[in-house]
Amino acid sequence: MPEITTTSVLQIIIALGLLNVWLVRAGSATAYRGAEATSLKEEFAAYGLPDMAFYIVGLLKVGAALAFIAGLWMPQLVAPAAGVVAALMVGALAMHVKVKDPAMKSLPAFLMLAMSVGILVL
Repeated sequence: MPEITTTSVLQIIIALGLLNVWLVRAGSATAYRGAEATSLKEEFAAYGLPDMAFYIVGLLKVGAALAFIAGLWMPQLVAPAAGVVAALMVGALAMHVKVKDPAMKSLPAFLMLAMSVGILVL
């Protein structure tokens, strides 16, 4: 059983959050979707991103989530996963600014960025 640390707790929170957004709620409207989008795919379109970006970002986020979980037993996976998520969250924040979303819609991306940076610092 892996040791419970602040980093491992952050890994699980980020992993479950990413998997929830990309595998469970991708087709659902949420209060945090960019612009007036009602699904993840619509959100990417609202940002003016090509369809391929949706699939690439999804692959990176689900892959990072799985790396965070595997990182409980293989710690060498954690820093790269945190770096990927941090970079993607900077991009997400930029997209929210691009479409002039209220700050509240950026909250999940900001929290994911903060937790990813926390993992890198710890």
